[in-house]
This record gives sequence, structure tokens and C-alpha cells, in this order.
Amino acid sequence: MANKLRYQIVIGMIAIATVAGAIFILNRPEAHASSQSTDDAYVRADLTVIVPQVSGVIMAVTVDDNQQVQAGDPLLRIDDRALRIALDAATATIAGLQAKLQLQQSLIEQARAEVAASSAKLKLAKRNLTRSANLARDGSGTVQALERAEAEWATQRAAYERDRAGLRSAEQRTAILQADLEKARSDKADARLKLSYTSITAPVAGVVAQRHARVGGYARQGEPLLTLVPLDDIYIEANFRETQLANVDVGQPVDIEIDALPGVQLKGHVESLGAASGASFSLVPPHNATGNFTKIVQRLPVRIQVDSGQQQARRLRVGMSVRPSVHTDAASAQEPTPATAAVQAESK
Repeated sequence: MANKLRYQIVIGMIAIATVAGAIFILNRPEAHASSQSTDDAYVRADLTVIVPQVSGVIMAVTVDDNQQVQAGDPLLRIDDRALRIALDAATATIAGLQAKLQLQQSLIEQARAEVAASSAKLKLAKRNLTRSANLARDGSGTVQALERAEAEWATQRAAYERDRAGLRSAEQRTAILQADLEKARSDKADARLKLSYTSITAPVAGVVAQRHARVGGYARQGEPLLTLVPLDDIYIEANFRETQLANVDVGQPVDIEIDALPGVQLKGHVESLGAASGASFSLVPPHNATGNFTKIVQRLPVRIQVDSGQQQARRLRVGMSVRPSVHTDAASAQEPTPATAAVQAESK
């Protein structure tokens, strides 16, 4: 009888402990779990969209869809004949203006010589006028001689002013030609730059995707021709509930399961925590200042870097669904970022 009672007591204690443990686990804050996981996670990469900076007919396309390219590899070429003509025209304009400037310099020298000659004649006319005036004053000269001297002085003065005006005009013309030459040089540089835009090369290494460019097609400035996907620089963007982030920190290890690769588990680490929830960037952000309010748990993006040296990581493709599990019980590899610290402070 005693053994049976003892057995019942033990069973009762086990049941009580089980219920208490279940209650504790169910009421424990979500963030206190040793790991945090989410199904709202996808493979991402910083895509590079290739758009032409000049319009024209596509003469050659040197890449295919899903082809791997390196930075600097040629992608396509746009018809450059019109731009070469524009460059040649700008070069010819520069040559013509330089010739005009040389001619104008000769005209300036000629105008300066004419001013010097007019100045000498004016000085002579002034001396003759002074002499004739003195002679007329003491009666040694005639009034007619004085009048002729005055007329000669006036004529030479007018000629001097005319030549000076011609010199100023020639110098101003030189300044105008110099400005035209600078503009022509700028036009040539612009034409050369636009000509360089007709040969489009890969700015980064990646895989070609969304190739719209076709030989004979027309490329319009600003319209996408293809996209480069840098598969060597992919990462995971995981949207965790805000209630999961209290202990998530930069550098913590992450186990990554891929829906497309059953049985494959990759390793990674938390690279950064988002500064705002996804709803904050929506076109119509939620506004709860008036009316009834229903609290909705927000999700914040966490960027997870896939560790290098994993063979299976080569099979990841942008857009794949994954399930990351962050081990929050592990020490972070570095000091938390300001964004991480802010999230942790709000969660406490």
C-alpha cells in the first residue's frame, strides 16, 4: 500500500512538473528562445541593371542569358556612326576656330601698328598746331595757316580714335573666338564621351539575366537592356517578427535551410539588422492616429551573410525561399551596430 502511494505521489509530481514546464515555456517571451527562425526569408543580391546612356540601333550583343561575365567584359555595342560624325564635326570646328584666332592675332598686330602710326601723326599735327598758333599770336603767321593746322589736327585725332576703336574691336573679337573655342572643345569632349557610351561593358561580375537587347533592336536612353546578378555576393534577407529580435545580434551564427535543396544546410552569420520595418517604406504607411486600433506585430529585415567556402552555396539563386535559424545563445562576433542597439533597447 505504501509503495502504491509513493508511486502515485511520484507520478503526481512528474505531472505537476510537466504542466509547470509547459506553462513556463508557453508564457516565456519569444525572444528568450535559444534560436530564432522564420519562413519569411529569401536569397537576395544587389542587382545591376544595364541601361544605355545614348540611343541607337544595337549592332552587336556579345552575351547570352545566364552567361557568367567578369567586370570589364563587353556586353553589347550600339551604332556609333552618327556620334563619330558629331565628333569629327567638333574636331573640324576647333580647327577652324584656331585658324581664325591666328588670323585675328595678325589683325590685332596690324591694328596696333595703325594706332602707333596714327598716334605719331596726331603728335606731329599737335606740334604744328602749337607752332601755327604761336606764329599767329605774334603776327608772324597767317590765320589761314592756323586754320589748316587745326583741321589737320582734327583729322589726325579722328583717325587716331578710329584706329583705337578698330584695335578694341579686334581684341573683343579675339575674346569671342576664344569663348567659341572653349565651347567647341567642350562639345568635342561631350561627343567623345557619348561615343564611348556606345560600347557597353560589365561594371561588375555576375550572371546575365533579363536580356532584352537583340541585334537590330533599338536601344533607348534610360531603358533597361539586361541585368547582372552577382551570384558571388548573394545574401539572405530574413524578415523576423519584432518580438524575436531582443537577443539577435550582429555576428551570431545562422543555420540556413533551402526549400529548393532538401537536406542541405548552409552556415552563415548575422551581418546587420534593418533600421526600419517593411511597413515604414510602403507607399501608404499605416496611420493609427484616429479610429479603432488593432495592434499588428511588425517585421524587420535582418541581413544574413552566407559563409564562404561552402560548395552547396554555389547552387543558391536570387529569390529562393530559405529558412534561417539564428543561434541567439551564441556570443556576437562584434559590437552591435547602432541599429541593433536601438532594436534591443526598444525590446527591453
